[in-house]
Amino acid sequence: MKLVLLGPSGAGKGTQAKFLSKAYDIPHISTGDILRGHIARSTEIGLQIEHIMDTGKLVPDEIVIELVRERVIEPDCAKGFILDGFPRNLYQAKELCTMDFEIDKVICIRLDDEVIIKRMSGRFTCPECNSVYHTDYYPTKEKGICDACGSALIQREDDKEATVVNRLKIYHDMTEPIIAFFSGVHLLSEIDGLGTAEEISAQIMNLF
Repeated sequence: MKLVLLGPSGAGKGTQAKFLSKAYDIPHISTGDILRGHIARSTEIGLQIEHIMDTGKLVPDEIVIELVRERVIEPDCAKGFILDGFPRNLYQAKELCTMDFEIDKVICIRLDDEVIIKRMSGRFTCPECNSVYHTDYYPTKEKGICDACGSALIQREDDKEATVVNRLKIYHDMTEPIIAFFSGVHLLSEIDGLGTAEEISAQIMNLF
C-alpha cells in the first residue's frame, strides 16, 4: 500500500499517518523528518540543507526528490509507505509519478481555513516540559501557566495567527494544483477533516 497524505497543517495528517502506519504495518515517511535527520547527523547533504534553511530559502526540489527516492527503496518500505509532506508542488507531484513504483491512493484531508486558524492559533506550549495546551480544547487550570510544571507558557511562532494565515495561503497556492493533478490521474480521494480522529480514520478505511 503506497499512499500520499495531503492537507494543511492542523488538519490531522500526522495523527492519520500514525493510524495508517499501524493498520498496514508500513512506515510513515515525513520529508521534514528526513531533512531534520540529515541536519542532526551533519551529513554532507544535511550541512547543505541547513545552510539553505538558515538563509530562509526552500530546499530545492531536486534534493527533496532524491531524498524521497532513496528513502522509499529501504527494506522497511517493501510492503508500502505513507508519504507526508511530499509532494509539495506540482513539479514534485509529476516527478513522484515517474518513480519506479505506483501510488495506490492520494488522500486529501479537507478543512476550512477558519477551523485551521482556530486550532493552530489557540495552541500554547510549555518551554520547560514541552506540554501543549489549547485555549478552547485543552485549557490550563490557571491561565498561561503549565499544569505539569508551573512554568509560563509561550506561543510558538508557527502557531501565531498571522503565521498560520500566511502558511495557509502558501498551502493553497502550492497544493491546489497538486490536488487537480492527482484528481486528473484518478488517484485522489478527499476526506472531511471535521470530526474526531476516530471518525476521520473510519472515513479513510472506507476508501479501501
